[in-house]
Amino acid sequence: MTAVHVPGTPLIEGHKLVSTSPATGVEAGRLPVATDADIRQAVERARPAGEWWAGLGFTGRRRRLLRWRALLAQRVEQLAELMHAEGGKPVADGIVEIASAIEHVDWAARNARRVLGPRRVRSRLVLAEFSAHLEYQPHGVVGVIGPWNYPVLTPLGSAAYALAAGNAVVLKPSEYTPVVGQWLVDTFAEVVPEQPVFTAVHGLGDVGAALCRSGVDKVAFTGSTATARKVMAACAETLTPVLIEGGGKDAMIIDSDADLDAAAEACVWGAMTNAGQTCIGIERVYAVDTIFDAFVDKVVARAGRLTVGPEGADIGPITMPGQIDVIRRHIEAAVSSGGRALVGGPDAVQPPYVHPTVLVDVPEESAAVREETFGPTVTISRVRDADEAVARANAVSYGLGGSVFGRQRAVRIARRLRSGMTSVNSTLTFAGMSTLPFGGVGDSGFGRIHGEDGLREFGRAKAITKRRARSLLPSMTFDRTPSDVARLVKAIKVMYGR
Repeated sequence: MTAVHVPGTPLIEGHKLVSTSPATGVEAGRLPVATDADIRQAVERARPAGEWWAGLGFTGRRRRLLRWRALLAQRVEQLAELMHAEGGKPVADGIVEIASAIEHVDWAARNARRVLGPRRVRSRLVLAEFSAHLEYQPHGVVGVIGPWNYPVLTPLGSAAYALAAGNAVVLKPSEYTPVVGQWLVDTFAEVVPEQPVFTAVHGLGDVGAALCRSGVDKVAFTGSTATARKVMAACAETLTPVLIEGGGKDAMIIDSDADLDAAAEACVWGAMTNAGQTCIGIERVYAVDTIFDAFVDKVVARAGRLTVGPEGADIGPITMPGQIDVIRRHIEAAVSSGGRALVGGPDAVQPPYVHPTVLVDVPEESAAVREETFGPTVTISRVRDADEAVARANAVSYGLGGSVFGRQRAVRIARRLRSGMTSVNSTLTFAGMSTLPFGGVGDSGFGRIHGEDGLREFGRAKAITKRRARSLLPSMTFDRTPSDVARLVKAIKVMYGR
């Protein structure tokens, strides 16, 4: 019996990866599936290309990256339409995503020299006869394994910074959005035609595993926590360093003095944008008792107005068909355990779409509260005060982002959240802030992309000392004398003994 192909599910036909729209089933493109030999060859070709790219220096790389940035800006509509055709993302959401990605390319290109370039570091008195210098050298070839939910912003959040740091990049796009990934690589080649500095390999999960074992000098991965563990295991075989951004179960806290209209607007956006397929999406809300009912009413009114469909709607299809079963299970379990659906509910799941769902009275042990749902759903829970909200927010294993709405205590609450990033009186804004690091703790991973930390993530710290005078306190030599040691003891007591 021949299996029926579900639209949007990756399909292998004749050594080609076929990508289709999850909404219509229309083919978006087909690309050759990389074999192990293809992947090794891509990395081998990238190595001399990376040396050439590093040799251009910060100025040469900046000039080319800014030309690529301009090309991305000029073709923003074309790329957004491709994202819509392949992954179902509404075109307007695609444009917003591309705008954030362009900002990251621009910032990385402009700031790489300042952050990574050679600089003098002050030496201390005990080694005053030495000068100290620090620089960050490129790793060489960086493998980037990208996700499907943000197929432009997320991979470029690693690739642009790796390129600015002087590395070559081999990208393995998600098998759900390979055409978008190839488009990024092809447009870069228009600007940098001389060498294969930024290339792509395509296929299913086994291609990502092969890339980890291919001899790359570092791997940057974004995806589920379960897959992240597999990536780490593969990289551990060769001690290949890895940057991990796993899943999330981000919480929003609504304090008693919050602007409820602004909080409700941000809650619905944070939970429902991109059909909820956002690692930093708001999946849980904790609202203090005194404002709970008013806040819920405002969220229900806003969520109920959202439109769902293939064209021109607020919410598009679920890109990965298999995720629909997870979303359905979470909603059904929440309702069966005493939760109430004020918007949506079990009937909201209408493949390939899931309509907005707002749940209240959901037990904290429910999967809808503790596991990543990745759909346009949100649970809102009543808490006594902000302290209880923080305790509940921090009780899950994830720790990616979060949000706090309030006035007097909001920043203090934000600092207490166990997360890599927190927005105050907004949601998701840290993702587009090129000057800030992005990454999580716990099951959400480790390492940082974006900002200065993101640039340093793709460079190896290289420390250099240089003797500039005779040692006044010779110690690191067998030629030292007892009197030298005595003077060193005296110096230690004077400098540090008080």
